[in-house]
Amino acid sequence: MEPLVVSALVLVRDRRLLMVTARGRDVLYLPGGKRESGETGEDALARETREEVGLELDPASVRELTTVSTQAHGEPDGRLVHMTLYAAEPLSSSPPATPSAEVGSLHWVTTADAHRCPPAGVETLRVVAGLGLID
Repeated sequence: MEPLVVSALVLVRDRRLLMVTARGRDVLYLPGGKRESGETGEDALARETREEVGLELDPASVRELTTVSTQAHGEPDGRLVHMTLYAAEPLSSSPPATPSAEVGSLHWVTTADAHRCPPAGVETLRVVAGLGLID
């Protein structure tokens, strides 16, 4: 099985990480998503962040942190997700983050919220805490 290749935003405020829930669901995930044909990881990050939470990212602030590889949530056993985590900041002219049609709500989380995350989210919280960015 081909792995899912995903770009995801790591946006931290006051030692909390921005995560979202889909409409009608309680599972937390990072703003981001699958790369489309011909897109770079950074292109997918910018597009998915705009689509999910309405933020316009400052291209000069985008930096790759790491890639998390784990079992893909809701997929058959053995199907992996390779989720590249990018730190980035919104442009000063960007509106504040708001949920889109596919996103139910925004959440600012810490490692205490790991029980609400799929495997890639749990690993992301571990990594971001290990970098000293969140509690």
